[in-house]
Amino acid sequence: MPNSLSALEALERLREGNARFSRNLTSLDRMLSYQRRAELTAGQSPFAIILGCSDSRAPAEILFDQGLGDLFVIRVAGNVVAPSQIGSVEFAVSRYNTRLVVVLGHSHCGAIAATLETLLEGEGSESRNIASIVDRIKPSVQPLLDTDLRHDREALGCAAVRANVRASANQLRHGSRILESLIENDGLLVVGAEYALDTGIVDFFDGVPGLSSRLPRSPST
Repeated sequence: MPNSLSALEALERLREGNARFSRNLTSLDRMLSYQRRAELTAGQSPFAIILGCSDSRAPAEILFDQGLGDLFVIRVAGNVVAPSQIGSVEFAVSRYNTRLVVVLGHSHCGAIAATLETLLEGEGSESRNIASIVDRIKPSVQPLLDTDLRHDREALGCAAVRANVRASANQLRHGSRILESLIENDGLLVVGAEYALDTGIVDFFDGVPGLSSRLPRSPST
């Protein structure tokens, strides 16, 4: 059965799940139940799509306290957007009627740190594949180097995480005719968020007017 939750209903469910996680009140039994695994053999209906970083410290299902079949998760270093990520989102929204897409960055992101190191020190990776990830992050981070943040590496890193999330969210909003049409006509919502490794709190800061004021902001802001 296709997902029936609206984007805002799905967003509220994620907020509630993260509140449980950050307070150590997770629902582990429900996530691992035999009954749930059996139900999912007939198909899936994820209520949200998460495009997140591949960092082992930021697993979406855990930090949103969701179980098997709840989330359609796409993970790539630096939560960057390339054709394969856009195609994965298009597939999920079309096949499962999922109406919420979250681009999820996180504090202390290694891909962001590598990009800043390349820009500030000119020391890029010898791997063309790693360099391709850095190259996708550079355009969103480069303008920050023309501000006073250049002289504060910690603050620069925090700002870069959010700038990169915004850039990825905008690429999803404007890089696909399928997604653009669903945003305009069928309730699809693309939002940006940051997960704070130290507090466990996810701050939805991009694409949902007024929502960030309802959540504690992460220490990295």
